Amino acid sequence: MFHWLEKHPFLFSVGVFVVIAFAGLIEILPNFVQASRPVVGAAPYSTLELAGRHVYIKNSCNACHSQLIRPFKAETDRYGHYSLSGEYAYDRPFLWGSKRTGPDLMRVGNYRTTDWHEHHMKNPEEVVPGSIMPGYAWMFDNKADIDTAYAEQVTVNKVFAVPYNKAVPTRDGGTVTVKLGTSLADAKAMALEEAKVIAADMKDPKVKAAVEAGQIPEIVALIAYLNSLK
Repeated sequence: MFHWLEKHPFLFSVGVFVVIAFAGLIEILPNFVQASRPVVGAAPYSTLELAGRHVYIKNSCNACHSQLIRPFKAETDRYGHYSLSGEYAYDRPFLWGSKRTGPDLMRVGNYRTTDWHEHHMKNPEEVVPGSIMPGYAWMFDNKADIDTAYAEQVTVNKVFAVPYNKAVPTRDGGTVTVKLGTSLADAKAMALEEAKVIAADMKDPKVKAAVEAGQIPEIVALIAYLNSLK
C-alpha cells in the first residue's frame, strides 16, 4: 500500500489532507458545541472586580500563581473541581499560568475570606509561616483605576456579547446579574457601594476611612477580584 501511494503523490496528498482535516474536526467540534451552551458558573466582572484584576496583573501575581486546576485527584482534592473552559469566557487575557510558586487561585473565593486576604497581602509570613511572598503595603495607599476598568467594560461589551445587565446561571441553580454603569460616574458609584461591603470586613483604619471618603484603595479592588474566583 505504501509503495502504491509513493507512485501516486496527488492521492497521497489528498489522503494526508483528509486525515489531518478529520483530526482537526474531532478537536474543534466539541468546543463549538460547548460554545452554543450557556456558560454556567461564570459571570462578567463588575467594575470593581475588573479594576482588581488589573491590580493583580500589574503586580505580576500571575507570575507565581496559576488559575488552572488540572483534572488530577491531587489537584481537585486540594483546590476543588477542575477548571472548565467556559469559566474563562470573560477573561481577557486568560491567566492560566504554568508556574506555581504559590497555590493555584482558581477557586480561592471559596475558601479564603476578605479578612484573610487583607492580612496576607500586608504580611504574608504572619499568615502563612515560611511564605516567601513579599508584602504589598502600597496597595493599601494606592487608589484603584476605576476609569480604565469601566473603559474596558464598555469596549468588550461593544465587541463581544458580554451579558451585562442580564441574568446568568450559577452552579447552585440560581442566577446573578452584573450591571454595567450607564456612565463613568454611575460605574464609580456602583464600585464604591461594592467597595463599602468589602471594607466593612476589613480591619485597616486607613482603608475604611478612604472608602468612607469615596476613594477605593487597590487592596479593596484586589480582594473583590479574588473573592470572585469561585
